[in-house]
Amino acid sequence: MRSHFATVRSTTAASTLLLLSLCGVPLASAFSFNINSTPQQCANLSLSITGSGGTPPYNALVIPFGGSPLPNSVEARRIISQSFGSSTSTSFQLNYPTDSQFIVVVSDNKTFGSGGTSAAAVVTASSDSSCFDATTSVQPDFFYSITPANTVVTCNTSFLSWDPSQVQGTPTFYGVIPGGESFEIPKGNVQTISGEGTGFNWVANVRAGSTLIIGAGDNRGLNAGGSDTFTVQAGQFPSTSCLNDTSPSSTPGSPAGGSYPTSINGSGTGGSGGGGSNTGAIVGGVIGGIVALAALILALFFWRRRRRFHQQKARTDLFTDDEGPNNAAAQTANGQLAPEPYIVPERETSEYGGTRVSSGGDSAAGGAGLLSALGSEGRGQDRRYSATSFSTSQPTSTSFDGARPSTPGTSVSNTTGYTRKSAAPPQMRPVNIIQHDDAGLAPQEGDEDAQEAETVELPPAYTNLKATAAAEE
Repeated sequence: MRSHFATVRSTTAASTLLLLSLCGVPLASAFSFNINSTPQQCANLSLSITGSGGTPPYNALVIPFGGSPLPNSVEARRIISQSFGSSTSTSFQLNYPTDSQFIVVVSDNKTFGSGGTSAAAVVTASSDSSCFDATTSVQPDFFYSITPANTVVTCNTSFLSWDPSQVQGTPTFYGVIPGGESFEIPKGNVQTISGEGTGFNWVANVRAGSTLIIGAGDNRGLNAGGSDTFTVQAGQFPSTSCLNDTSPSSTPGSPAGGSYPTSINGSGTGGSGGGGSNTGAIVGGVIGGIVALAALILALFFWRRRRRFHQQKARTDLFTDDEGPNNAAAQTANGQLAPEPYIVPERETSEYGGTRVSSGGDSAAGGAGLLSALGSEGRGQDRRYSATSFSTSQPTSTSFDGARPSTPGTSVSNTTGYTRKSAAPPQMRPVNIIQHDDAGLAPQEGDEDAQEAETVELPPAYTNLKATAAAEE
């Protein structure tokens, strides 16, 4: 049976279309349609034909799109096939529930989809819900099958089949791209394959990524069979050999149908494809960019602050005059500074109450060894080394004017230090180095029974000590 949707193409028509495209004339449909009323649950939906060039009678096919909003996903929507008759307008009840979506395809008497395809329209709410049963899913007059199951691949072969016992006449298959082009799927050689049914092979000449609705009808109308929605895949080995300029695709510009709600809140039009959603996406993108920029600035601020803190926390060397990162000689393996002896420059020998005290320049006891251990550069030679003298007799008087203290009587001295004879010994002022310990002074090894010299700490005096001492004498 010859389908009433067969497309008649001739060489003259092809030449005319090519000439129009070269002249810059848009190759749009000669006629289109408008949705004149807001889609509303159980209310009448009005459509009208615009332009000229179509062959009456016109037909509108309303196809459910997307999931059902009813509880338990009950599908109460049927495909609606509405004829315009001899008129260019029609009105019919839209028995779809609130928040459900649908696509409208308008055809003339010659070509399926010649009047254009709308974008997805949304049904708005109303108080009337008597036009459908929200508890029972509807069923088409027959179902079709596709092999491979639930898959459409660009330029690959799909097998569309049906059960002959459920079909009246030869089924008609069609493809619908929301907001794009709709077309009749050409029937190839009909054959019966065991386990798959009766059907034909079809090479999917639709570009990968397209949303495609495949529906079926028979002599009872294009709404007799069911429909299903696919996303066309590129396949494991992508091929575009079947595609050309006439291959079905999305229509650039505004879809057919005019203005109608395309979102749940009733905003948007078919021409804008849901302008409200686009505005929200733009605003969200701007806010997200601002937040990301602020986070980047804060991260940079804290990084610089932490780096500056670590630079200021560098260890200060209080035990050596050498500065800089190359001063590694004064550090031990664990990073701590190694202690160095506190010494005085090399001096001559002087007498202190019968005791000779000298610098350790040439003594074999270790004076020269200490100096040589500091390096040939003389590092630390400007530092003082302390020598301590212990005596068995207590001095009777002590002067603070730099003179040598006197110790009358016989004394036995135990002197620690380094000696060297000199013709002109310089005078030295005795220095008592006091070590304060929480537990008191540590006992000296080998001198537990010796009586320690008493040391009295006095506050600073700013008077003439020599004059005071002479007055007391």
